[in-house]
Amino acid sequence: MPGICKWQCHHLFLSPFSTSLFVNKSQGSPISTEVDELPPAFPPSTQPQPFIPLIAPSPLIPFTNNSVPKLSGLCSLNFSAAQDIMTTTATDCWTSFAPYLANVVCCPQFDAMLVTLIGQSSKYSGVLALNTTHASHCLSDVQKVLVSQGANENLKEICSVHPTNLTEASCPVVSVDEFESVVDTSRLLTACRKIDPVNECCDQVCQNVIHYAARKIALNDLSTSDGNHSLPGPKARINDCKNIVVRWLASKLDPSTANSVFRGLSNCNLNKVCPLVFPSVSSVVKECGHLIHNQTACCKAIKGYVSYLQEQSFVTNLQALKCAASLGKKLQNANVSKDVYSLCHISLKDFSLQVGLQESGCLLPSLPSNAVFDGTSGIGFICDLNDNIVAPWPTSSYLLSSSCNRSMYKLYQEFLAACSYSQLQSFITN
Repeated sequence: MPGICKWQCHHLFLSPFSTSLFVNKSQGSPISTEVDELPPAFPPSTQPQPFIPLIAPSPLIPFTNNSVPKLSGLCSLNFSAAQDIMTTTATDCWTSFAPYLANVVCCPQFDAMLVTLIGQSSKYSGVLALNTTHASHCLSDVQKVLVSQGANENLKEICSVHPTNLTEASCPVVSVDEFESVVDTSRLLTACRKIDPVNECCDQVCQNVIHYAARKIALNDLSTSDGNHSLPGPKARINDCKNIVVRWLASKLDPSTANSVFRGLSNCNLNKVCPLVFPSVSSVVKECGHLIHNQTACCKAIKGYVSYLQEQSFVTNLQALKCAASLGKKLQNANVSKDVYSLCHISLKDFSLQVGLQESGCLLPSLPSNAVFDGTSGIGFICDLNDNIVAPWPTSSYLLSSSCNRSMYKLYQEFLAACSYSQLQSFITN
């Protein structure tokens, strides 16, 4: 049965059992872009502790510093229109563990909030993008507001968001009036006013309509471009125009609904790939390649390799499937033919950050989820600590690219619908 990780912060101390997140600050962000070799192996007596061990409760301190941020005064975005969403974003991107929730929770929510802010403001400005100078002031002000509510001060870097992300980039249509004169807005609203996060990832109804609208406005002025070769390619223009399309959607939906729609759409892409970075598998190949002569040495090697992956990030159930398949393919290509996952009892949750003295991996739901702030208990989020599904060894019939897994999505949808936050808290503390 899934459990809930309850985080209560006293710097890095959490509850209800109180939980502590150990971060090696010299390593910076846990998610890197390139890793060639594993760090030196630890002797058995000095194996690192799980990243989130359960320890004795610590005193509760305020979660926000309640400071009043000093803003530029040069940003016209209507922050009050998305106040609740900004609070949600600050919680999802909470200080010390924002990097560990970045790819699944924090950054998707940060992106959805920015789209909603610009969309809501377009109702008064009449434009669906900011100019570069305005974007720079607004992004800075947004981060200051979020930090004042407890968010990580390096949020822009963690989520790789730049002022240009708030502009029109290469999309030729910026004004609301021009957009509505070109796009079939009725069709767009019908497809995207409300989405089912399971069916949308499989059927892509809203995504297809967004793509069609983006393509239409991306090609809107090509006939008058006089062969301007400085224009980016069609794919880049269409992607830039998708930002314009979703901002227009945000202007027609209430902020909460818009946020839910955009989180659902981003989740479809999020679950398609494994976010972990795989270093060289040479140490595993040495012990597990060809015929395995020493099972103990092989299992020690694969478990040591996986323990390094566990230091990077939380992943969803579907992402864990992708990670298991990606690593399995990497090993197979290096002449590891034996199913070392079954041989060495490697489960899906072994690919995620570890929680508790039992060193149990925390798999986040594959459906969009948020951290939750409770004035007494702290910050919590739902994760599955007890699902010991053996990681599937890749076969020729295994489909790696699809994010459409209705059965797994439905399982967690039913679970989340059946359990209130208080029930989940009760489950883990009893």
